[in-house]
Formats: sequence, structure tokens, C-alpha cells
Amino acid sequence: MPSPFPGMDPFLEHPEVFPDFHDSFITYLREFIQPQLPSPYFASLSRRAWIEISERFVGPDVQVSRPRNTSGEAPAAPVAVVARPRTEPLVIHVPHDERSELLVEIYLGRGSDRRLVTSVELLSLTNKTPGEHGRDLYLRRQREILSSKVHLLEIDLLRAGQHTTAVPKDRLAEAANDFHYHVSIHHFDNLEDYFVYPIRLNESLPQIALPLLSGDPPVPLDLQAVFQRTYEAGLYRREIDYREHAPAPPLSEAWQVWLREVVKE
Repeated sequence: MPSPFPGMDPFLEHPEVFPDFHDSFITYLREFIQPQLPSPYFASLSRRAWIEISERFVGPDVQVSRPRNTSGEAPAAPVAVVARPRTEPLVIHVPHDERSELLVEIYLGRGSDRRLVTSVELLSLTNKTPGEHGRDLYLRRQREILSSKVHLLEIDLLRAGQHTTAVPKDRLAEAANDFHYHVSIHHFDNLEDYFVYPIRLNESLPQIALPLLSGDPPVPLDLQAVFQRTYEAGLYRREIDYREHAPAPPLSEAWQVWLREVVKE
């Protein structure tokens, strides 16, 4: 069953849902691109990995208690003793989680002669959260791509977090106000222009032109078709109660009215 929304489903932005949607969307995006690429281009899945301090609570490994006498009561006063230096260290356990994100890379050629032509990113919650190591890694890669001979396609389907795509935020706001999501394409052989698709909640995701090398026509990519494939395969209706849950982050009152009408229908 398709999503009840014409484009992006705002309920999928929830932090517990979006990571699954992110990796599935990237996987199916590659599936859509692959058969349209002329030889010898090909699309490959890549993974960016890093280590973060775990957010899981772990109880203390060391507990300290006061000694008790035979009557079960704590001694009235401490006994002065000469402290001996510790011969064994305290072990402070700080759990870490390995995290990773999928992206799609378009290559030309084979083996050691292959050349990266286009990098395709779907932004994650981590990419847009200040202080996250995953954001620092993303911005570092973004800078590397922008200074190389590689096209950059960025898809932002998250309303929360800081602006992260390469197109300057102020220029984007001037050109397109009142939008929820956007797609930004930067061509390495056209440094000063960003091709941006602003998207509102009541609009379907656009069909965009995936750039290849000069002389080869761009590949049409229907993002709405990729979204529907991802949504139906994920069975997100089993996880989301559209009548009881609310999108995160919350919508403005005007858009909440629109959302309630969509869910009702």
C-alpha cells in the first residue's frame, strides 16, 4: 500500500524510523539508477563508518559501601590508618557504538582505472546535528567533493537540524521560501551554480537529472518512484499509527490542518 502523502511522509522523519528509511532509500535509489547508466558507468554502494560514544545506559562497574559491624550498624567513627597507594586501577567502562551510513557513487571504468564521477547522498539526522562526529565527517567529505572533479547530489528529506547541503543557506532562502525539503546538485565543471529542487509537503518528490561527464546525457531519476518503492518494502504502516502518532519535529498549525485532512482521507 502506498504512502498516504503525495511526496515525503513526515512521519518517517522520526529518529527511530528514519535510519531504516535512509539505508533502504539509498539501496533502491541505486536500483533505479543502475539500468539507466550507459556503459561503462556503474553505480556502487559505499559506506561511511565511524565510532561514537554509546547513548545506552550502563550501570556502574564499581560500587562503594560503608563497612558494617557485627550488629549491622555502621561504625560510629572512622579509624585512622595509613593509606597505601593503589596497586590496581579503577576501570571506567565507556561503551562505543559503530555507526555507518550508505551512499551511492557513480563510477566510470573498471578496476584501478575507474573514476568517481558523481556522489549521491541522502542526509541523515546525524549529518544535520551539531557536535556529532558523523556531521564532521560528512562536511569534510563534502568539502573534498566540492574541490574535486566529482559532481555532488544531496537529498535532504529532514526538516529538523541545521542546514547542511552545499548550497549556501541564505542564497537558498532568497530564491525559494516556504519549503520543507530540497535536493541540491553541484556540477564540478560549473562551480558557481547549484541546481536546487525545493519541495513542499503537499508536492511529490521531483524527477531530477543525475549528471555524468561532459558529452554524456544526464540520467533521469524519479525520486518519488524511489520513495514509493522504499515505503512499500519497509511496511512502515505497521510501525506508524497515522491517527495517533504525530510527526517529529511538529508542523505549523496550518500544515497540521492539512496533515489531518490527508490522514482522514
